[in-house]
Amino acid sequence: MSGAIDDAVTSGDKITVAYANADTLNKIYNDRSLTGVYKTFDYIHPDGIGIYLASKYLFGKNGMSERFTGSDYYLKLISESINKKHSIFFFGHTSEELNKIQKKFPGLKISGLQEGYNFTDESVIDKINNSGADILIIGLSCPVQEKWMFKFKDKINCNVILAVGDGIKVFSGDKIRGPAFMRKLGLEWLVRMFAEPGKNFSRYFLGIPIFIKRVITSGKTFI
Repeated sequence: MSGAIDDAVTSGDKITVAYANADTLNKIYNDRSLTGVYKTFDYIHPDGIGIYLASKYLFGKNGMSERFTGSDYYLKLISESINKKHSIFFFGHTSEELNKIQKKFPGLKISGLQEGYNFTDESVIDKINNSGADILIIGLSCPVQEKWMFKFKDKINCNVILAVGDGIKVFSGDKIRGPAFMRKLGLEWLVRMFAEPGKNFSRYFLGIPIFIKRVITSGKTFI
């Protein structure tokens, strides 16, 4: 993925990147129009322990060779963007959250910020295009961000458009991840659920059993 992003910035090509985790696939299952949306993106990043285990169950040795979360990847993207001086425009979440990013990573070249609760599409697109950013990172939650990217990607001049959802908090330093041993065991979701139960209860406590049932009963047609 990192190579594809660097190649796009260097060559002037455009790529779109979204992620897929258990919650995402539950939403696609309930809204089949999202299938067509996702098929237009150049890369889909499999995110989280649920997708990793589902791939092993459905595809055996041809499943994913390792689990690599969005949170791990975004940290790598930050490092590479600093080293290669790629400029980033952040769109989504609150102004307070976005303003923490430069303080957390002072070497990161930020070309613009736009909060995700009070905006017009036209003004945001103009602001992004006038910023000269190489990479646009969108954190509007799924599936709002995917539908927005699908609708407006051809109007945006950035070489890379990346949907990250709550992953914007990785950039600001506010992402709740838990200790390393829990991340290694694939229990990062459990830490987030107990840290923010009101926000994450239905997503994890209800959503994970539903995802497991759908993988078992629907098989490859679900994934």
